[in-house]
Amino acid sequence: MEKWINTQKTFYAEKKKRVYYLSLEFLVGRSLGNALINMGLMNEVTEALEQLGHDLEDLREREEDAALGNGGLGRLAACFMDSIATMKIPAYGYGICYDYGIFHQKIIDGYQVESPDSWLRFGSPWMYERTAFVYPVNFYRRVTSCLDENGNYRATWIDTEVVMAMACDMLVPGFNNDHVINMRLWKARASRELDLSHFNVGDYIGSVDDKVRSETLSKVLYPSDEIREGQELRLKQQYFFVAATFCDIMRRYLKHNDDFIDFPNQVAVQLNDTHPAIAIPELMRLLLDDHGLAWEVAWDICVKTFAYTNHTLMPEALETWSVEMISRVLPRHMEIIYEINRRFLEEVAMKFPGSKRKIREMSIIEEDGVRRVRMANLAIIGSHSVNGVAALHTELLKRDLFRNFHEMYPRRINSKTNGITPRRWLLKCNPDLAALIGEEIGFDYITDLDQLRKLEAHADDPAFQKRWQQVKRGNKQKLSALIEQTCAITVDPDSMFDIQVKRIHEYKRQLLNILHVIAFYHRLIGEPDSTEAARTVIFAGKAAPSYKRAKLIIKLITSVADVVNRDPRIKDRLKVVFLPNYNVSLAEKIMPAADLSEQISTAGTEASGTGNMKFSLNGALTVGTLDGANIEILEEVGSENIYIFGMTAEQVEYEKLHKSRTPLDIYNTNPVVHRIIDAIGNGQFSSGDTETFRPLVDDLLSEHDPYLLLLDLESYLTCQETISREFLDKRTWSRKSILNVARMGKFSSDRTIGEYAREIWGVEPGI
Repeated sequence: MEKWINTQKTFYAEKKKRVYYLSLEFLVGRSLGNALINMGLMNEVTEALEQLGHDLEDLREREEDAALGNGGLGRLAACFMDSIATMKIPAYGYGICYDYGIFHQKIIDGYQVESPDSWLRFGSPWMYERTAFVYPVNFYRRVTSCLDENGNYRATWIDTEVVMAMACDMLVPGFNNDHVINMRLWKARASRELDLSHFNVGDYIGSVDDKVRSETLSKVLYPSDEIREGQELRLKQQYFFVAATFCDIMRRYLKHNDDFIDFPNQVAVQLNDTHPAIAIPELMRLLLDDHGLAWEVAWDICVKTFAYTNHTLMPEALETWSVEMISRVLPRHMEIIYEINRRFLEEVAMKFPGSKRKIREMSIIEEDGVRRVRMANLAIIGSHSVNGVAALHTELLKRDLFRNFHEMYPRRINSKTNGITPRRWLLKCNPDLAALIGEEIGFDYITDLDQLRKLEAHADDPAFQKRWQQVKRGNKQKLSALIEQTCAITVDPDSMFDIQVKRIHEYKRQLLNILHVIAFYHRLIGEPDSTEAARTVIFAGKAAPSYKRAKLIIKLITSVADVVNRDPRIKDRLKVVFLPNYNVSLAEKIMPAADLSEQISTAGTEASGTGNMKFSLNGALTVGTLDGANIEILEEVGSENIYIFGMTAEQVEYEKLHKSRTPLDIYNTNPVVHRIIDAIGNGQFSSGDTETFRPLVDDLLSEHDPYLLLLDLESYLTCQETISREFLDKRTWSRKSILNVARMGKFSSDRTIGEYAREIWGVEPGI
C-alpha cells in the first residue's frame, strides 16, 4: 500500500500520461505467492511461518482463486498488469468486481455440473473498498434536445434509473522495483439503500427490490459463449464499468486541466476486445453533452484516445446488440452511434463510390433481419489502432474479417503477439526449474526473458540434461499425487504426460485429441508387445453451461477414461485423466509437469493462445497446427523442436470451398479411423448405448464439419506415432525441451507491453 501511494504521487508529480486498460475479465488467480515473489519476500515469509509452526504452501492453498474471467482473454489481462507494474508504466486496469467468478466445475457421472463460485464469501485480503470513489451510472428513460445559443444540437438524458459504482482496488506489485499499480474493479450499489415508500406501507420485499436489482450488475461473471440468456444484463454490465471508469478518468484529468485539448496526450484507453466498446459513444456523450464540445473536435479526441484489441477470427463470435435493446437501455448512446455511423458511411461513399456492398458490410448497423449494432465495427471506426494478437491472426484480420476496414485505413491494423509473465509462469509455478536456470545463466532473465538464449550452450551437456530431467520428474510426481488425490487415478510419472488444458470448445478440438487416445488404446490392445512410450493423457477445462456439444465432449473424454483406466490389458501404458475445475492455480501445477503440449485448433481459428507459451516456457514440446502463435513458436524454436501437423489456414479455406475429400471418404478408406468412429458409435465407451454420442459421430462424419477433424486426423495420428518413438530417446527429448525454454524470450508479456506502450499508447516504459 505504501509503495502504491508513492507510485501514484510519482504519476502526478511527473505529469505522466496515463494508460487505462479496460477489460471485462481479469483472470487473476491467487495473489499471495505472486505478491511475495514480486516484493522479494518469499524466503523471509517462508522462514517466519516455519518459526510459527506453519507451512507457506498450506497457507497458499487456502486462498481462493480470483476467477474473474473465462479463459485466455482474462488471463492475458492479468499477465499484462504484472508486466505494466514491472516495467513502471503509468497504467490502471479497469473491470468489474464480480461476487461470483466463473462457475465451479464438478464431474458427476462423467458430466460437467456447475455450481456458484462464491470467491468473496469470506472477503478478500487483497481487495480495498474505496468508498470515497462512488459514481452514478444511468440507464433507461429518455433524451431531450434543444439548440444552444450558437445553434448547436444539445441533448440531455433525463429521468434515468441510477446505479452507483463503488471502486474496489486490487494492488499489483512490480518485480523488485517498488512500483505498485492497481486494478480498479467496480461493484454495483443501489442509489438508495431502501425504497421507503414501499417500506412505510408494509411492503418490505418491495422496499429492497430495487436494491437487489441494482446490485445484480456486479454479481456474476457472464458465461463464455452464452448468447441467448441475460443479454440485457450483459449490456448493462458493459456500460456500468465503462461509465464508472470514465467518471474516474475525467476526475483525474480535470484536476489539472480546464479544457480537452491535451486529453489524448494524457489519456490512452485500450479496449480489450469489444466488451468495453460502448466507451466510444460514452466519451462522445461526455464531451458533447457535459462539456459542450463540437462534434468534430470531440470525435478527433475520441479516435486519438482509443485503441482496440481483437481476439477472434470467427465472424459469429463478433459481438452485436439489438438496436431495440440499446435504444431502450442507453437511448443517448444509440443516438450517438447513429450519428457516428452516418458520418462514417459518408466517408465510405466518398472512398468507394458506388459500392453498396462496402456500405452494407462496413456499417455499424446490421440491417439484415433484426437490426443490430456491430460492436467490432464501432471499435474499429472509433480507434486509432486495431491490433491482432499474433502475426497470422493479424494477417487474417486484414485479408478476411476486416478487409474492408484495412482498405479504408491501411495503417490502422497492426500485430502485437501475446505474451505471458515469466514471474508467475516460471518463477512462481516452477521454482525448481527457475532456480536451475538461474544457477547456470544468472537471474536477469526474470525481467529480460531473452537472456534464456544462454541456455542453448547447455542443451547438449549430459550433466545439465540430467538435472533438467530430475526437475521435470519432480514436477510430474507432484501432479501425479494431485491426480491421485483428486481423481483416485494412479499414474506413472515416468510415462509421457500428454496434456491439453483450455476452455472446452469445438474449434480447440479436444475431440481430435480423444480420437487419438482411442486409436492408441486400440493399438495397445492389438499390439501388446509394442515398445511405444507409455502415456498419461490429461485434460482439463470448462464448457460454457449452455454449450451442449462441448459438454458432450467432456462426457466422451470421461467415458473413454473409465474404459481405458479399467482395462487390465493396458496396465500402466495408457491412462486418461480429466482434472475438474480448471483454474489458474491448477494450471500452475499442470504446466511444469507437461512433456507434450496439445495446441491442435483448426488452422485459422485460434487468435493466438497463451497456454502454448506457458507449456513451452516450462519445457514441454508442442504438438500443434499452424495456427495462432504456434507459428511464431515454430519460428523461434525451430522446426526440429516442435511437432506440426495438419492443414494450413489457406488449405482449410480451400477444403471448405472445394472439398477434395469428405469425412465419409476418410472413414470408408482408413481402417484406423473407421474403427475409432465405430467404437464411439457402437457404444464401446457408453456401455453399449449407441445414442449418447451419436451427435458427435454425426458431426465427425458430416461434410459440413467446420473444424475439419477427420481431415486432420490422419496427419495427427502419424505425428503422434513419431512423438511416441522420440520420447523414448531421453537425451534428444531433453535437448529439445531445453531449446524450447531457451527460445521463449519473445513470448514474455514484457515484450508485448513494451510494444503497446511505444507503438500504440505513446508512453515509454520506466525501465
